[in-house]
Amino acid sequence: MLLRNFKKSNMINAFYLARALKTFRPHHQFLCRGYSTHIATGNTACEDHEPSFLKSVEMYFDKAAGISGVSQKTLSHMKAPDCMLKVTFPIEIKDKVEIITGFRVHHSRHMLPVKGGIRFATDVDEQEVTALAALMTYKCAIVDVPFGGAKGGISIDPKNYTDAEVERITRRYTVELCQKSFIGPGTDVPAPDVGTGAREMAWIMDTYRQFHPNEVDSIGCVTGKPIPLGGVRGRNESTGLGVYYGIREFVSYPEVQKHTGLSGDIKDLRIIIQGFGKVGYWAAKFFEQNGAKIIGIGEKECGVYNPNGLNIDKLFNYRRSRGSFLGMPNVDIIEDPLEILELECDVLIPAALERQIGLRNADKIKAKIVGEAANGPTTPLANEVLLMKGILVIPDLLLNAGGVTVSYFEWLKNLSHMRFGRMTKKWDELGKSQIVELVERNVARKLSETEKKQVVHGANETDLVFSGLEDTMISACSETRRTAISKDIDYRTAAFVNAIEKVAAVYEGSGIMFMN
Repeated sequence: MLLRNFKKSNMINAFYLARALKTFRPHHQFLCRGYSTHIATGNTACEDHEPSFLKSVEMYFDKAAGISGVSQKTLSHMKAPDCMLKVTFPIEIKDKVEIITGFRVHHSRHMLPVKGGIRFATDVDEQEVTALAALMTYKCAIVDVPFGGAKGGISIDPKNYTDAEVERITRRYTVELCQKSFIGPGTDVPAPDVGTGAREMAWIMDTYRQFHPNEVDSIGCVTGKPIPLGGVRGRNESTGLGVYYGIREFVSYPEVQKHTGLSGDIKDLRIIIQGFGKVGYWAAKFFEQNGAKIIGIGEKECGVYNPNGLNIDKLFNYRRSRGSFLGMPNVDIIEDPLEILELECDVLIPAALERQIGLRNADKIKAKIVGEAANGPTTPLANEVLLMKGILVIPDLLLNAGGVTVSYFEWLKNLSHMRFGRMTKKWDELGKSQIVELVERNVARKLSETEKKQVVHGANETDLVFSGLEDTMISACSETRRTAISKDIDYRTAAFVNAIEKVAAVYEGSGIMFMN
């Protein structure tokens, strides 16, 4: 079934491939919804004529839109971002004044609040933030999280600033968001992204609360916070754990096993991961804990490879102490970080940045499955090459949705002002203890204390978060699979179709003001 899907899909997709190759030339300028943009040429994986990140997202959307059956007027409204904020502000750094540029895009406010991370990186611009905001809209829809899509960022490299300077920049950016009503528990709820973490989210929350001292739910203005400041247990691991759950589900499907030759057992998988940040590290940890063999890890300075498997914690501790994989014993060093993508494996997980698999390296990919843990790691043209090679692609907007799912749980925790499990943990343990006592009396055998603790353990916050995330990913993967089979399309297109239909149902159900 899947093989036929690929053949049919690629015949249809030849149109998109030809159109893209014809339309996009090196350094070609184009206008996209009022934004003047250009094709990025600095990525060594992509040809100069390949579409930008934003255009790539739009091409994926257009392909799915034609299959969805949603009306054109609804699609036009859904595709365009609702609004964008660009701010500039001065910051005094080492006796000189720097002008800092920040962005926040609301792609779709069909649901409120909107949700999306804030990244600190030098390549943050209107186009990138708009593309990421669009992905957030579709991602939330796929996993049934009732948020609209948003994204934000500041064009800085945080490593070039002291902690105090990063704090001042973060707080100043938050002031701009507060003044323009681009943040709030019912309006716009940011989260961490590349270059940011729990520390920055704590600063954002504290700044917001200075502007809203009497707002009882102000703690819910941002997610990804430290636990003592209203964060939820399991948030750090969430995206990587979602990647594990998603790949586990797909390799369990009989049609995937038939197409790839994989057994479906996690213990038989050989995995390579590009990117060893929070997402890549936790994905590697969960696969390792469940018996998979991590044979390669790539980072910006180099990659490491060992066909017998890598020890993830040893690798993490070495890089944390040395700042690099270089010199690591008992591994092969891959000098070109992109080459790690081209090594033979069962599952390749790009967990770094966008546009890592392009026309220059797509035909060299030897994995049986590509699981996109990063946002937009594969260009549309490279995606077609992978499909033509028979490689299954599990798309980013499905596979890395664990982060926003657990952010949703944190937001719910903040609005309820109560830790998950606080009202139920002991009640669950009491009920289980009574069952254990009844069983012990009937079988005339006492359980050991260790056995009893395992049986009667009541769910704590981490248990509930992981359980909710697992259920969410199982459902989303199953929906994507059903759509792919019923419409005879690839998984990425199926995920987009599901997202488009869900968002369209909200737009059409509530009505679109001033459309006629």
